[in-house]
Amino acid sequence: MKRTQVWVLSGMTVLASLSGMSQVEGQTSGSQESRAITFPDIPGYKTLICDFHQHTVFSDGDVWPTVRVWEALADGLDAISITDHLEYQPHEEDIPHPDRNRVYQIALEAATDRDLLVINGAEITRDMPPGHANAIFLPDANKLVGLDSIEVFREAKRQGAYVIWNHPHWYAQSPNGTAVLTKMHKQMLKEGLIQAIEVVNEHSYSDEALKIAIDNKLTIMGASDIHDMIEWQFNLKDGGHRPVTLVFATEKTEEALRDALQNGRTVVWFDNTLIGKKEYLVSLVQQSLFIRQTQVMESYNGKSTVVSVYIENKSDVDYILENQKDYSFYDHADIVTVKANAVTMLQVKPLKELKTFNLRFKVLNALTAPNTHPLISLNVYTTQN
Repeated sequence: MKRTQVWVLSGMTVLASLSGMSQVEGQTSGSQESRAITFPDIPGYKTLICDFHQHTVFSDGDVWPTVRVWEALADGLDAISITDHLEYQPHEEDIPHPDRNRVYQIALEAATDRDLLVINGAEITRDMPPGHANAIFLPDANKLVGLDSIEVFREAKRQGAYVIWNHPHWYAQSPNGTAVLTKMHKQMLKEGLIQAIEVVNEHSYSDEALKIAIDNKLTIMGASDIHDMIEWQFNLKDGGHRPVTLVFATEKTEEALRDALQNGRTVVWFDNTLIGKKEYLVSLVQQSLFIRQTQVMESYNGKSTVVSVYIENKSDVDYILENQKDYSFYDHADIVTVKANAVTMLQVKPLKELKTFNLRFKVLNALTAPNTHPLISLNVYTTQN
């Protein structure tokens, strides 16, 4: 999805920005100095942080492929794919490249000896329908050039590529901003030509795309679709973040990553919101939040029944939780924000002495379906002063 903004900065500013990226790799996750994205693993799987939709000067982007690698390392990503447009080549006179795999080769070389998976990919660029799609895990992007709107997807399938329907709600191709499953898309699904769909692209989210994913068993995806600089586009200096797909894989290898995608083990992180299948999303939230300690409050006459509960958040999400009313709170109303990479104290009123109790919350900034928020439970074991 191409934006219309124009960015003008001096060369010195750009170089200073990039030089800072190489310095963040050794810093502590969650520190003010680090921009590395932090999420815990879930039982049975490693959480891989991925962005499979990015552009460079090899199509309509503004940067060389090595910059995408540097940004990914600065953001703590585990895997990327640079998906330049096969058909749209606005820089072709300045940067002719008959080999559509060249951008992948440059990025792969830049990632040598780095802990980053680089996946070969390209963006199929057509009017709606079928619209735009990314084919990743491509052996040879050149074989997709010049084919018609259906045959290009069949060639991707013959190569064993993994195909993602990009920004189906993009207002340039869907004027009312909604994702629609057309007759052509239904035929493509029947032929197994699409495996995933972006419910998030850059700064946009689509309820309709999420429903299409659920109804058609497509993997839920989100991506930056970055054309200029991640730091500028997503306002990192003020706490913003690029959209990413969290992929739950058995190990950090290309084969395990592909298996996880094919089996729909993903959650999207977008604008401090998590979107994904219930089983993986709830597991991720439960692994993010821990009761670090508790303390029974003192009263004028001795022990109180009010309990201070310290909740540690081991992720980059500021969780917005709604109390489900088993117990009320002394220091909060029913909406509680548990800040990212921090400990939040909550004073709970169980009304009597209890050795253990459960806190139940609805996670308001998480979605398992349109307008559907998951429930979580935290077990509390009380301790005396």
